[in-house]
Amino acid sequence: MPAGCRIRALWILSAHDAVVFSRRFPAVEKQWQAAGKSEGERSGGGVDGAALPYLPSDSELASSFAERKKREGSVRGFGIHVSQSAEGSDSWVDDPVMRHVISIYINKEEARENYLLWPLILHMRSQFCILVLPLAELGHLDSYEELCKRSDCGNAVGGVDGSLSSLLLDLPSVTGAFMVAHAIGEIISGDMAEPEVIVNASPSVGGLLDSLTGSIGISSRAKPVAAPVASSTPSNASVGAVSSDAMKIGSRPLDKDALRTYISSSMPFGTPLDLNASNIFSIKLNGFSSADLPPADVKQPAWKPYLYKGKQKILFTIHETVAAALYDRDEIPDSISVSGQVNCRAELEGLPDVSLPLTGLNSSHVESLSFHPSAQVPEQGADKQSVMFSPPLGNFVLMRYQASCGLGPPIKGFYQLSLVSEDEGAFLFKLSLMEGYKAPLTMEFCTLTMPFPRRRIIAVDGTPSVGTISTTEHSVEWKILVSGRGLVGKSIEATFPGTVKFAPWQAQRFPFAKSFFRSMEEEDSDDDTESTNNMVNVEEYLMEKMTKDLPPVDLEEPFCWQAYNYAKVSFRIAGASLSGISIDPKSVSIYPSVKAPVEFSIQVTAGDYILWNTLGRCPSVAMPK
Repeated sequence: MPAGCRIRALWILSAHDAVVFSRRFPAVEKQWQAAGKSEGERSGGGVDGAALPYLPSDSELASSFAERKKREGSVRGFGIHVSQSAEGSDSWVDDPVMRHVISIYINKEEARENYLLWPLILHMRSQFCILVLPLAELGHLDSYEELCKRSDCGNAVGGVDGSLSSLLLDLPSVTGAFMVAHAIGEIISGDMAEPEVIVNASPSVGGLLDSLTGSIGISSRAKPVAAPVASSTPSNASVGAVSSDAMKIGSRPLDKDALRTYISSSMPFGTPLDLNASNIFSIKLNGFSSADLPPADVKQPAWKPYLYKGKQKILFTIHETVAAALYDRDEIPDSISVSGQVNCRAELEGLPDVSLPLTGLNSSHVESLSFHPSAQVPEQGADKQSVMFSPPLGNFVLMRYQASCGLGPPIKGFYQLSLVSEDEGAFLFKLSLMEGYKAPLTMEFCTLTMPFPRRRIIAVDGTPSVGTISTTEHSVEWKILVSGRGLVGKSIEATFPGTVKFAPWQAQRFPFAKSFFRSMEEEDSDDDTESTNNMVNVEEYLMEKMTKDLPPVDLEEPFCWQAYNYAKVSFRIAGASLSGISIDPKSVSIYPSVKAPVEFSIQVTAGDYILWNTLGRCPSVAMPK
């Protein structure tokens, strides 16, 4: 947790802008008031205690949040300066980060004028809006108010004095508030699964056995944090069952008791300590026993409430996700990026320290790095980064990073689709798999999907050069490589020409597109004054029309509206990371020294790996030159 992080208050709002849960921390609020009065005394009475922006009531916050949403055009707002932006608003600042770090003007009846509440962290999860207000210095609030009134906003370069980025760099509490908001979002949604760690199996004998097993690894799903090893606990199996039940506490819609338990335990008096939900709920259900007491001369960290007992070993897994947008157009460059994380499971007795070097940082062109709160990171070298950490129980993310793909896209090619008639389309795929990739890199499977959520498929005519095809009512799936027949140390070319026939178009079933664009044209023809007062809330209008007019399946593929059509590729690659980052198990050291085997594995999967139709319209972002 970043140093100095304190939370003044947090709110959870429903989709109807009603506060359904709130929590204020009086201890932190007293710090805020005391700091404000001290600042006033130092400035010669410039800050009046009564004029300080105190915490609003739930009704005041809900009303002000609804006003902001109306003013900014949607829940998150534009994030950039538009013609409707008013001086003092978030969009006036002209920085996309204002879609996540927002401000609200609170209207108190007894106050002479509205006062500003900032920085408010906005996180959306499961139809709820989570607002977290961290403690910030009064000087930072004054700087932001001045920034909102400047006419030259928009310079988001961190090194520029007076920019929003330089202001946020002085506020580590904002990072902590983001972590709190995401953790609470996981409690609300019930999505509290720990990161996956892959356990390598014994070497395969190849041939038929590989075809039968389909892979050379065993996926070890993350288990909840271990319960206390006590005499009252009959077995590890029962411990796992109890902990699993603990995780289900947050799976019910907005379980307020679970939220209160989590907040009071993870951030007592508004100070975030341990945001691991499985730790919190395991402690609540299982408590402690005398066997859980650490040695008298060792301080037990908050992220490790229980001590492990059993066979010792360490597991590391580098899990990378490749995202790409391939256009095959001269005017639009292809985009590819790698996001990765180093997952760890350290089953070590006592409270040892683990250190290891990360290699390949120079060749991977790492753009950003972040580490687990238990990690200590000294200055990095040219191509190595040493990391020392005191591991918690269970699976955890030791490090996250963003990097470029040094080997180029694992799948290259193009996708073309054109309508022969209103109910028939001709398509062509030409792909190259693993071009330039060498052993031990192995593509274990590869599947391409063409979604047509707004058209019902009647027939598909065409034969791919490799693999098989299957169809559903709204998609065509091309299995290029199947599990057990991976691609190792070579590349292949794959083509798939064909036609797809749809059921007759039923315009009455999908009036969304025509009504939307008609309304847009009508509003564009209004005068400037009326368009300013009745700003087109595009984001909410789309959601409303989609929910009303389209069947549920269409909500899953928003990019298939009108001429935005694409194909999505999914694959898995093993053997090495695409970024070049790696861990040498022999270089991992443990203090105090113990004999514990170290296992290391790598898994690369496709994220949003998109082939946009070369013959159709496609969204793109103008990159800076």
